[in-house]
Amino acid sequence: MSDMPKAKNGPEELATVLSQVGEIHNGTSYTHDAVFGDITDEGPNYRNVGWPGTTVLMLKTQIGLGVLSIPSAFDTLGLVPGVIILLVVAVITTWSDYMIGVFKLLHPTVYSIDDAGGLMFGHIGRVILGFSFCLYWTFVAGSGILSISIGLNAVSTHGTCTAVFVAIATIVAFVLGSIRTLGRISWLAYNLTCFTILIVTIAVGIQDRPSAAPQTGTWKSDYKIVNSPNFSDAMSAVSSIVFAYTGTPAFFAIVSEMRDPRNYTRSLLVCQSCVTAIYITIGCVVYYYCGSYVASPALGSAGVMVKKIAYGFALPGLIVTTTLVIHLPAKYIFVRMLQGSRHLVANTVVHWTTWLSCTFGIAIIAYIIASAIPVFGSLVSLVGALLESPRLTADGL
Repeated sequence: MSDMPKAKNGPEELATVLSQVGEIHNGTSYTHDAVFGDITDEGPNYRNVGWPGTTVLMLKTQIGLGVLSIPSAFDTLGLVPGVIILLVVAVITTWSDYMIGVFKLLHPTVYSIDDAGGLMFGHIGRVILGFSFCLYWTFVAGSGILSISIGLNAVSTHGTCTAVFVAIATIVAFVLGSIRTLGRISWLAYNLTCFTILIVTIAVGIQDRPSAAPQTGTWKSDYKIVNSPNFSDAMSAVSSIVFAYTGTPAFFAIVSEMRDPRNYTRSLLVCQSCVTAIYITIGCVVYYYCGSYVASPALGSAGVMVKKIAYGFALPGLIVTTTLVIHLPAKYIFVRMLQGSRHLVANTVVHWTTWLSCTFGIAIIAYIIASAIPVFGSLVSLVGALLESPRLTADGL
């Protein structure tokens, strides 16, 4: 049984690298994977994501939460600096993301960023990047849980205590996050998140004024082409933009579950093009019409009724995003604990106990984070500054 072949000389030979395929052995059909081992019908199929599903998963790791903070970041930085910084971050992350695909094909045993860190920096690099990966996605899961609770508050007109909505969001995310393969989660990811944001974008363009603006007298948007924020506010806004491209740490895990990793670059280019176009369009339009009265999350900018409608459409997308970002660190821990044993790919008691313990643990920690930092903008900035910026540096290496 052979692992995925490695390219011999470098990225120029990637086109000749064959993907792992199923083989027949003693009458039983199975696929041998360099990370998961022998994948059979007796357990989950970890290699079942096509390139369209990969594109959707990539989009969900970014657009689901990141787009909600873009207009507010533009308000702090000004329209032109905001767009320039967004494009710079887009270029940096696209290059980093592309190198993930190259690295995976050259090193098929790599599952996560810590494996890459181990190859480059030894055991210390592996430990630091592995810990950062789990911590990062757990904080993002906290942001997702907080976003869901905000949505439930909006739709129900604050029908109950926010703490109750946070708990409900955690339970739902834990249950769905316990789906074992990205192939199945990718089916959930086809939702109306982008459509929801477009509802708000159109609404702020046709309404008289944003909901947070003075409702009497003449009003004109006070958007700024260039703003002059203090250092702290500027870095917070830049961190929010960096957070909007948070998908990169997940791409190692996503490409590891692709049926044909050679299609990774295709999915990446579609994803990054769509993400950047959506961010610029929505960020500019919402900020242009709302000015300094833009809300964070952005879904609150268009008034109470539109806010309810938008969150009504957005909740499924926010739930799927949170599902995915709980699944990722849980899967990482799960693979590390059971890698090399039959329990990783078989429906055993050990398999299920370990898997559910991982997803439950991540969900609980994310719940604590969401409860401790109940302000969306502050949590987004913290995640971007504390964990995403150093990770981008590591990916660039």
